[in-house]
Amino acid sequence: MVTVTEGYVMTWILGLGGGIFLFRLLFSFREILGLLRRLWRRAEDRFLYAHQTYKIPMYNDCLQENPLYRKAATYVGSLPSLEDSDNALLFSKKINNGGTGFSDLYLQLDTDQTVIDSFLGARVTWKNLSGEALVLRVRKRDRRRILRPYLQQIESVADEIELRRREVRLFTNSVVETAERIVGSGRRWKSVGFTHPSTMDTLAMDSELKNRVKADLEAFLKNKNYYHRLGRVWKRSYLLYGSPGTGKSSFVAAMAKFLSYDVYDLDLGRVSDGSDLKTLLLQTSSRSVIVVEDLDRYLQNSSGNSSVLSGVLNFMDGIFSCCGEERVMVFTMGEIAVSSIDPAVIRPGRLDVQLHFPLCDFTAFKTMASSYLGLKDHKLYPTVEEIFQNGASMSQAEIGEIMIANKGSPNRALKTLITALNQSSVAKRVSGLFGNLTASSSQKKSVNNSNNGTTHGNINEEQLIECSGGTSEMGGMLNKEFRKLYGLIKLRSGSKREESGAPPSNISHSQHQKHLSSSSLELAAVSSESNSKVQN
Repeated sequence: MVTVTEGYVMTWILGLGGGIFLFRLLFSFREILGLLRRLWRRAEDRFLYAHQTYKIPMYNDCLQENPLYRKAATYVGSLPSLEDSDNALLFSKKINNGGTGFSDLYLQLDTDQTVIDSFLGARVTWKNLSGEALVLRVRKRDRRRILRPYLQQIESVADEIELRRREVRLFTNSVVETAERIVGSGRRWKSVGFTHPSTMDTLAMDSELKNRVKADLEAFLKNKNYYHRLGRVWKRSYLLYGSPGTGKSSFVAAMAKFLSYDVYDLDLGRVSDGSDLKTLLLQTSSRSVIVVEDLDRYLQNSSGNSSVLSGVLNFMDGIFSCCGEERVMVFTMGEIAVSSIDPAVIRPGRLDVQLHFPLCDFTAFKTMASSYLGLKDHKLYPTVEEIFQNGASMSQAEIGEIMIANKGSPNRALKTLITALNQSSVAKRVSGLFGNLTASSSQKKSVNNSNNGTTHGNINEEQLIECSGGTSEMGGMLNKEFRKLYGLIKLRSGSKREESGAPPSNISHSQHQKHLSSSSLELAAVSSESNSKVQN
């Protein structure tokens, strides 16, 4: 016989078991409903509702970069559903922020993969089509309601992400096969992160000139409406000319960092013809610096491709120049080449600003010493300034190498620099002297020929003595070279007289030795004086 207590227990157990059974049945029913709902949605998408498909290509019909593609790719990479997808591409990017760097991880949709997004209650899908286009799929009934707001949402989110990830990049053009160029496939530019450390603050330039350049760039950034009101394309062009190693490339890097613009390094040697050049320039993006280095080399090369050069000139100020805005064109040339270039190439309109990059002077030296050695002043500065004022010159690259090699000892760096400047000054003066001697020898030869070889002028040894500055080691070396040079010229002069029948010179061997001894004494004196300046 079952007691009352046992009856309550059995009832409770049966109730609990029934509840569990009903819960499992309900849970299974929900699973079944979810499965049926998904199947119904797929059938609904496929058979009951028509969809509108939008293809967003990487490049437009003019082969220019499609900004919407870049923004859409950035937006799709930020979708939470992409993290849950079966296939996705994971990338890492180094971000420089105020001198400190950190890595930012981001996703991209893999080729031929699909990801789902929702907006205002509507479901949309994205598909990556072979890495060349993105396909947006929207129901027709939702198209009018969500398309424009959805695209605005894409731009807003992408701009915020790009601002956080902003990194200046360096693009270089690559050689493309003829078949690819005809079809229009293949990317013409390859890019890497632009990590050049040069900034406007580290440039060894005249401070006033640097401030004028910065003001010009800032005015360019702010005057888009002003350019349009004048009917001009919103672009700026610079010509940088100077000797090698004077800082032209560093200036381009500092300019790109100052503007936060990408850099397109256009190598004309890899451009096949004018059509290829147009394709390359059309694929450059806005907010970019387009650099053509050593333009004079292509202008002076008679065997160069004339269509490529005409394309460059047309991009400066022709109809073709309107294909893209917010660009800065930079051309570089050598010091001597500017004077020999056709003035039509560098006329105003084609080139807005011309900047000369001279060899290093004392002002630029102090800027470099502050950056490289941490010096604001030094007891050897007056000696360095005096040498610069006497005409010595070296490029910023050469001086920078000396400072880097002696960065641990500023005193040794300055002494080494003084020695190098003295040697540079001596080499320049000797080079000029040799040129004068050659011209003088030719002139005297013509005079001798006109006088039937009856007279012959003597070499001016004072000019040789005048060029004997520098260190004691350099002075001794030059003394030896001057002896050889003087003896060679005297020997050639004697042989000329014998051939022409002219009487020998009246200078005796003892007088000749006396002159050489005098030259040696003066060379040693000048060398000792220069050496004492360095030691002091």
